[in-house]
Amino acid sequence: QVQLVESGGGLVQPGGSLRLSCAASGRIFRINAMGWYRQAPGKQRELVANITNDGITNYADSVKGRFTISRDNAKNTLYLQMNSLKPEDTATYYCTADIMRTIWTARDYWGQGTQVTVSS
Repeated sequence: QVQLVESGGGLVQPGGSLRLSCAASGRIFRINAMGWYRQAPGKQRELVANITNDGITNYADSVKGRFTISRDNAKNTLYLQMNSLKPEDTATYYCTADIMRTIWTARDYWGQGTQVTVSS
């Protein structure tokens, strides 16, 4: 069994910062790409940022320059540092990872989501 557990969401004022974490646990041989998605009420889930196993990153245009994705491979943990937050960043944020449980098997896993609300 593999689990992804997010933490770090909450309520923050516009211009503020939050740091999300996502810890992977269970039987893990290797974690390939990891990423953050978000979904606001009434909208489709969208990619926020992703990162390869060797640290290559990709960001949605809407968060470039404000958000930073990183990972600690030794801890099987993914992070999202969010600065200069805007009300339009309000959403449920989901962690995802392409995880190999054995050398022969790989699939995508998703966390349960953590709520980020940006409001004064």
